Amino acid sequence: MRALFIVNPHATSTTSLRRDVIARALASELDLEVVETRYRGHATKLCADAAADGFGLVVTLGGDGTVNEAVNGIMSARPEGAPGSRGAEGGGGAENRPALAAIPGGSANVFTGALGLPADPVDATGRILNALQTGRDRQIGLGRAGGRYFASNAGMGLDAEVVRAVEGLRADGVPASAPVYLWTAVRHFFVGTDRRRPALTVERPGHPPAGDLFLCILSNSAPWTYLGRRPVNPSPEASFDTGLDLFALRKLSTAATLGALRRMLSEAGPPRGRSVLALHDEPCLRIRSQRPIAFQVDGEYVGEREEMTFTSVPHALRVLA
Repeated sequence: MRALFIVNPHATSTTSLRRDVIARALASELDLEVVETRYRGHATKLCADAAADGFGLVVTLGGDGTVNEAVNGIMSARPEGAPGSRGAEGGGGAENRPALAAIPGGSANVFTGALGLPADPVDATGRILNALQTGRDRQIGLGRAGGRYFASNAGMGLDAEVVRAVEGLRADGVPASAPVYLWTAVRHFFVGTDRRRPALTVERPGHPPAGDLFLCILSNSAPWTYLGRRPVNPSPEASFDTGLDLFALRKLSTAATLGALRRMLSEAGPPRGRSVLALHDEPCLRIRSQRPIAFQVDGEYVGEREEMTFTSVPHALRVLA
């Protein structure tokens, strides 16, 4: 099988030694082409070209941002007219696109964790090679925000503001890590975000709008993220096999936020209460904002938006895990 191995050389836990060890292991089973990303969005172009050139597999070594770029490149191949295919818009056609095998190389590695892969990249490579040898793959659903697909989650509000702030720190040479995200989130909560004027409204077919929300997190899988090795689960029922889950907050008081966070970090179940709006297995949601508000997709800041439509795309992508 022809396979493209995409390496993000700047990912948090990626080293040249690990890359070489993993590349040799993959090359023992695959007709492998290795390429390093050079700029933001490069993996999307590489995967789109690989899909057009008939590659059967894309392997990534990087974090969730690299995975997101790869997913969007793969999904840009629209197998309209292929036998049994409904195309990317309707969900089907995954069998006519390259499969994806993601090896953890970033700081959080939310996508590979949700797939159940080991946190160690060499161990994860072994699991992927076993899946390749035994012909074991699965189809997963994706989320889509406007024209961009996401594998794990997307968000509008405070979480996206934190992502934006951390990306600014990374541009100044500060490595991403759990303590950096935690410190940035705490600081931004108290001195950055607007905790007095809720801006967001959620709309869904057949239901009245739910407004006066401060943040909205759309999950395509669980957990939402990790605090060190500890999963953070605002929507623990979220799954690659169902629609999208929503977690939103009506209050950003210290008490309400700490209460929700405590439930996210425990095994007692999802956050509940009058300050929480939680929805499960939704096919489509529209979120409107009274003012431009920060927006993130799979942990990458993608600008400010005043409205966004989120849709679930079932059976969209084949993965090895």
